[in-house]
Amino acid sequence: MRARGIVVLLVVLVAALTGGVVASFAISGRRAARGPQQVAQEYFAAWRQGSFTKMARLADAPPADFADQHRALSQGLSVVSVELRPDPVVQSGADQAQASFQVSRDLAGHGTWSFRATLRLGRVDGRWKVLWSPDTLYPGLKRPATWRLTRVEVPAVAFVAADGRALPEGGLLDPYLTELGDRLVEEGDDDEADGHSGWAVEATEAGGKPQRVKLLAVKQSARLRTTIDRDVQAAAERAVQGRPQRTAIVALRPSTGAVLAVADQLGGQGAFVGGYPPGSTFKVVTAGALIADGMGAGSGADCPAGVVAAQRTIRNHEGSALGATTLRGAFAQSCNTTFARLAVDRLGGGKLGRAASAFGFGVRLKPGTGAATGDFPDPRSGAELAEASFGQGRVVASPLMMASVAAAVADGTWRAPRLLAAKDLRKVGAEPGPERDVPGAAALRAMMRAVVTEGTAAGAGLPAGTAGKTGTAEFSDNGDAHAWFIGFKGDLAFAVFAEAGGSGPKVAAPIAARFLRGL
Repeated sequence: MRARGIVVLLVVLVAALTGGVVASFAISGRRAARGPQQVAQEYFAAWRQGSFTKMARLADAPPADFADQHRALSQGLSVVSVELRPDPVVQSGADQAQASFQVSRDLAGHGTWSFRATLRLGRVDGRWKVLWSPDTLYPGLKRPATWRLTRVEVPAVAFVAADGRALPEGGLLDPYLTELGDRLVEEGDDDEADGHSGWAVEATEAGGKPQRVKLLAVKQSARLRTTIDRDVQAAAERAVQGRPQRTAIVALRPSTGAVLAVADQLGGQGAFVGGYPPGSTFKVVTAGALIADGMGAGSGADCPAGVVAAQRTIRNHEGSALGATTLRGAFAQSCNTTFARLAVDRLGGGKLGRAASAFGFGVRLKPGTGAATGDFPDPRSGAELAEASFGQGRVVASPLMMASVAAAVADGTWRAPRLLAAKDLRKVGAEPGPERDVPGAAALRAMMRAVVTEGTAAGAGLPAGTAGKTGTAEFSDNGDAHAWFIGFKGDLAFAVFAEAGGSGPKVAAPIAARFLRGL
């Protein structure tokens, strides 16, 4: 009996231990299988509690000053409470996910500052982690920042949408409206500029200049209409939310040059002031120059995988080739080799430069806020001309500039973009810009439609009636590239830009489709 009792006891012990091991494996399995939604929930919960240590554990390789960056914002702005309202996590592919969220901070005695941002997540060594960067704190931040509340003179006006309705606060347009207000006060020669003292949220990135990102508790007695369309703005902001890359959309009305939307996650108002290689979106300009020189969309052209133009070896993306084709076919499939050879053999720097000027390159843009000039430097060699023909080398442009290129094709006339009615531009120290007829607009419209129906954007899900041009613009020796798509549909033109997004067809064009389908 004693021996039997011992056996029974051993069985019970083994069963208990086995069950414990199974339970242990189950718990371990659950931990290993934690998905992005659970990680995001834990991160937001820790953030609400102010537990920077736990937040850092949930992040992949957080910087040494992770907690300090959070404290700098709270202390600099006298934050007394933080409210976080996350959206459900959206997974993109097997290893990336993101959750848009609204954050509202009570700034002791200065009101509430609210805006939307994105929490990005990724699978690292088999586990989901938060891919933290400074723009998790505020969209567009690239480096640690110091924050402060600064007393400012603010205008006694509220900037409203084109239809007179209030613009939603806390969106990606806020920095642009803040600068409009600053410029209105600086001009100071109009009754609408007579304002009062107020407070502004100011951020200064390491090594950068202070940027006012929000005016607080401003009392307005009048309204000044912008050109912004509330519906287009909302669609643009939805389209860029939750992207793994910093993304911007600028939308214009081709018939007037009015800016309809600015959804800018680039930081520092990069959608207007940034300078980036436009890549193959610049082929719109080169094709216009070729049409002005006598070619037609159906003119014969060659598209080999590689070509030597002016002693510069040019290759197509991923080694693609069409062989004998037409200008339209080479444009739709974005053949670098075709455009490089034709630019060198037929156009030269002078003809291409004149086409660039017709499309607004070199024109000082004054939309009402700061804006960079599109730059097409005179090619110093045939090799530079070959690169410039497809938007590489020294050619640079902002998303605003490339949106104006798309608008020019849609309308036939390039118009300087603007954020206010032409009659109101002087109130912010700006003025209406020039208008210029662009070469080959009718043929370019058909060629840009071909990009969507049968070319590089055919699989992007763009709605019927859309025309456009993809661009993959390399910016490093490692092959890193920005993703572009510019286009138009009816009396709406736009540029989509994803910083370091890689592929225009795979990244920027689908964002454009999401934008257009969201209208």
